[in-house]
Amino acid sequence: MGVIRLSSPVRLIAAICYLAAEQKESALVKMKDAFGPVLGSSAPFEFNFTTYYEHEMGSHLKKQFFSFLNLVDPSEIPDIKIKTNDLEKLFAVNDNRTVNIDPGYIEAAKLVLATTKNYNHRIYIAKGIYGDVQLFWQNGRFHPNPWTYPDYKQPDILDFFASVRNSYFAKIKKEAN
Repeated sequence: MGVIRLSSPVRLIAAICYLAAEQKESALVKMKDAFGPVLGSSAPFEFNFTTYYEHEMGSHLKKQFFSFLNLVDPSEIPDIKIKTNDLEKLFAVNDNRTVNIDPGYIEAAKLVLATTKNYNHRIYIAKGIYGDVQLFWQNGRFHPNPWTYPDYKQPDILDFFASVRNSYFAKIKKEAN
């Protein structure tokens, strides 16, 4: 029989998809209020991998990934997803989102996104929220799964996530001493 162990804390990340930089910055201010300081971010990039959001948010969208300084218990992810959904509603105009916020976390073995949508590769966590393993760590780098979103597969984004993982290990090591 396996020994039950509580999970280690994880590094909170979030992706913000947006049309105008002001919308992203306003959402980020609220996220910092809720989750603490930002540790790092990717460069913003054109989000042209799908037209899924265009009807609601417009075309020529951008996206940027963020990592947060404070580690969180992975059991908090459902509440974090609910909070980011509330932020999307707060910044909506005429019931249309101006930002799409996808929180998740990085830990030693993987990058997990929180989602409200069930699918065959997603696991129910709690409160209507599912976990989706987008990337797994193997042989010194992150690798995509067959269902991984294209923007999570970009080489510079994989490098960003690897640096987030490195900062996660540095923090875990420092807190252990």
